[in-house]
Amino acid sequence: MIGLLDLIGFALGGAIVITMALGIVLSVFMPALDRWSKRYFIVMFSLMFLCSVSIFLALVFWYDPSMATASKVIYFLEDLFIVTPIFMPTIFILHYSGEKIKNNILFWLVTVILGVYFVTNIVAQFTDVFYFVTPDNQFIRGPMWAFLLFPLAVCMVLNTTGLYYRIKKIPKKYFVALLIYLLYMTTVILVHMFYSVELPVVLGMSLFAIVSFVMILTDNMENHLKKEHQIAHQRAEIMVLQMRPHFIFNTMMGIYYLCDQDAKKAKQVTLDFTSYLRKNFAAIASEEPVPFSDELEHTRAYLAVEQAQFEDTLFVNFDTPYRTFRIPPLTLQPIVENAVKHGMSKSNDPIHISVITKQTGKSVEIIVEDDGVGFDPARNSDDNDPHIALNNIKERLEMMCKGKLTISQREGGGTSMKITLPNEN
Repeated sequence: MIGLLDLIGFALGGAIVITMALGIVLSVFMPALDRWSKRYFIVMFSLMFLCSVSIFLALVFWYDPSMATASKVIYFLEDLFIVTPIFMPTIFILHYSGEKIKNNILFWLVTVILGVYFVTNIVAQFTDVFYFVTPDNQFIRGPMWAFLLFPLAVCMVLNTTGLYYRIKKIPKKYFVALLIYLLYMTTVILVHMFYSVELPVVLGMSLFAIVSFVMILTDNMENHLKKEHQIAHQRAEIMVLQMRPHFIFNTMMGIYYLCDQDAKKAKQVTLDFTSYLRKNFAAIASEEPVPFSDELEHTRAYLAVEQAQFEDTLFVNFDTPYRTFRIPPLTLQPIVENAVKHGMSKSNDPIHISVITKQTGKSVEIIVEDDGVGFDPARNSDDNDPHIALNNIKERLEMMCKGKLTISQREGGGTSMKITLPNEN
């Protein structure tokens, strides 16, 4: 006969299963989550879903005397998945305190103790000293039941201690939420060593999952909105910086004189200049990283216009076999423009510019080199340059692609600018 408390247990267990399934879906499809948070919550919600399903099935099988064997399997799985609310907070604590996980003492202590717990659980399947299931499907705790759960309690104490020593490293709201959860779960596990409180265990870890998910999602959304605001502000800067009357005037006057001198060349320069302007406006309107091939085409159009005016002094070599990646719009072209402008600013000597792409393991490199007068920080300050400021490019690389821009003296003279992007292929 199923009583009121049993119905409440079924309802609560079913609600937890649905909540964990919903957590998996949200973790997969929520765009505001950063990569680490997405992976963390997918793993956590998946393991907790399996744990809650095993507990729900244990409730279902409890009332059928013929399901003794199935119940024993379910109890074993339940005891394995119960480590989720123990181990995942350890990862959470170390990540948000900025510590490397693999070489961390807390991580290895918890891992080793949970390893002991796993081994003990396997041994428990071949002895009655920890627990056993009777032929009529009754769960009976053995004299060593408390010893079976003792490693879990130790891990919770280690997590609580580890959290306390990292109080200054972890954001306050995360610290408070973790502390409340760890104290609650430690208490529940200690009680569970002597009394059956499975649902409160799952309820506690479910609340932790939901609360931590909401907190991190909120932070990620705030960062996402802040990032969008910064990008919008930088796009406005780009729009102003790219409207360069001097360059446009010189180009148009060059085309004007070419019409009499070389009509065919004038038509080609007009086509290149039109392509350059079209790519400029398209880049200004873009809110996401664009294919590198688009940036390369934009850069070629710009250089074709410049080479029409400096055909005897400007030489460009492209060595770009690897192009299957994306970069922020208006990244490569302004860097090449910087090389042209400053490479030729104090010399009438020919300048050679190279654009190179490389795939190096976990990263992609774009290298722009010139053999001009070299990089001068004073001359290349953002306040004096009428083109897109290099700091603007650096910020957009970091925000949009987790990339970086480094500038150095080229061996043999000139400047080398290197963009490094994470390789996502």
